[in-house]
Amino acid sequence: MIVTTKELFAAAYGNYAVGAYNINNLEQAMGLFRGNLDSRAPFIIQISKGARSYTDKRMLEGIIRAADEVFPESIFAVHLDHGDYEAAMDCIESGFYSSVMIDASAEPLAENIRITREIVEAAHAKGIVVEAELGQLGGVEEHVQVEEKNAHLTDPAEALEFVEGSGCDSLAVAIGTSHGAYKFSGDQALRLDVLAQIQERLPGFPLVMHGSSSVPAEEVKRINEAGGTLGGTKGVDEDDFAKAVPLGVTKVNIDTDGRLVWTRVHREFFRDKPEKFDLRDPGKVFMAEYAKFIAHKNEKLGSAGRLDEVREMLAP
Repeated sequence: MIVTTKELFAAAYGNYAVGAYNINNLEQAMGLFRGNLDSRAPFIIQISKGARSYTDKRMLEGIIRAADEVFPESIFAVHLDHGDYEAAMDCIESGFYSSVMIDASAEPLAENIRITREIVEAAHAKGIVVEAELGQLGGVEEHVQVEEKNAHLTDPAEALEFVEGSGCDSLAVAIGTSHGAYKFSGDQALRLDVLAQIQERLPGFPLVMHGSSSVPAEEVKRINEAGGTLGGTKGVDEDDFAKAVPLGVTKVNIDTDGRLVWTRVHREFFRDKPEKFDLRDPGKVFMAEYAKFIAHKNEKLGSAGRLDEVREMLAP
């Protein structure tokens, strides 16, 4: 069942965070739905600009519609991740998405508010909710590229002005996370102090953590042992999710880790079975491994085991 992120956040706030997972193909979709049902968790499917253009946006939408029928117990939102103005408007007009993100964070505050307000007005007219961003994460995620020297944390003093001026339904905040696999080289960690200051100004308002993959060392090690050349890196400590939940974080974006699972499965499969050529063979392994990965993340987010209570909350 497709719902809005606003509905999911109403149940989650202060209790747990909802996992928001990017997908690009059939195998990811199948593993995602299975993993969330295995762990009895509500979730958010994220579709990026890159995913929409990977084949054709209608292909991925068709896969999700089919998965909704195949897994009727699931409760999830369909969300545009890091949309620009054009992509956000296109998704609003499509009638398929229940949530869109407009990322105008590279603009000055007043312009960010103006652009976001336009998207909010168009989305709300169709019952669609909007995520916006204030502050900038460093790193690389598809078309989003911000050098670390240009990254900056969300200014708590601007948060209330931005939300009131834009009318957005949730706010992605920069609190020390980073996009992509190459996140932290030193002892960087989440700025929970900044997060607390933002929550103080926006009590009860849903906050979002982007760039929250953990980049497990074991996954990187196995990829490299199977022929990869990923350099040393680390991501967000999974145990920090629980620390962020009481401070207003209700949505946590995870993309890179899923790609690492895909890469590890396929590199190891063809290393160990070089005679194989059927794409379905490693696909089956990946779907099972991705489902386990999703279930594990949901345990860390606290969303595991919450599906029935969300269903009761949504019941008429």
